[in-house]
Amino acid sequence: MSWRPRLVALDVDGTIVDHRNQLSPAVKEAILALREQGVAIVIATGRAVPGVYDVLDKLGFREGLGVASNGSVVFGVDPFEVVQTTTFDAREAVRRVLERVPEALVAVEEVGVGYRVNRAFPQGEITGEIILDEVERMVSQPVTRVVVRAPDHDREEFSTLVEDLGLDGTNYYIGYTAWLDLAPEGVSKASGLETVCRVMGLTAADVLAVGDGHNDHEMLQWAGRGVAMGQAPDEVKAVADDVTAPVEADGLALELRRWLD
Repeated sequence: MSWRPRLVALDVDGTIVDHRNQLSPAVKEAILALREQGVAIVIATGRAVPGVYDVLDKLGFREGLGVASNGSVVFGVDPFEVVQTTTFDAREAVRRVLERVPEALVAVEEVGVGYRVNRAFPQGEITGEIILDEVERMVSQPVTRVVVRAPDHDREEFSTLVEDLGLDGTNYYIGYTAWLDLAPEGVSKASGLETVCRVMGLTAADVLAVGDGHNDHEMLQWAGRGVAMGQAPDEVKAVADDVTAPVEADGLALELRRWLD
């Protein structure tokens, strides 16, 4: 096999860390070993910027570029420097969702800081500084990302409700729970990584991408090699070049070890 990645783009939750935000020694060792051999490691996540730093601190390095908020934010890691943000008018989409789920929790990203929220989210679901605010004010200006959370709904019920709303002009992802990410239309982890590659003088063909969620779909299709985690939904596995073991079995470590000299 002559191909070898020059850049490894990694989802966080369900890929680098498990759903308790725990990093296994095997995964950490594999990431650091590949990095030591000169392969660039780029975090590409739905998390906001503080969540990227959380996983980088677990790994023990801060360098290069990061892709946060499903591609809406590309930034330099050390020191923190915004390279690119993409914003959109979220007022209509948020209004439609709240008409159907008036009790929903809403969070709007404050780039590099955290979130403004209408009410407290379940512990640990969003990170960074949390500021209480009114929804109308939160979306009065263009934003990079909105999270809508409905803790009292199950995922299937919430997904059906959201898909019936016709959220034109936005890109949206539904998580493993009743969690909705709203982003600018055309923005994804893949578009964020395009910016990273342009800065680094690389192309998609140089990239190994690994992820497990619906928000990894575009990234796995775009990369020279896209690998889905074993617990990924079938539709995500279908667009990947390969499928590794689940996060609980250190699937990321199994994939990365293939590329060590």
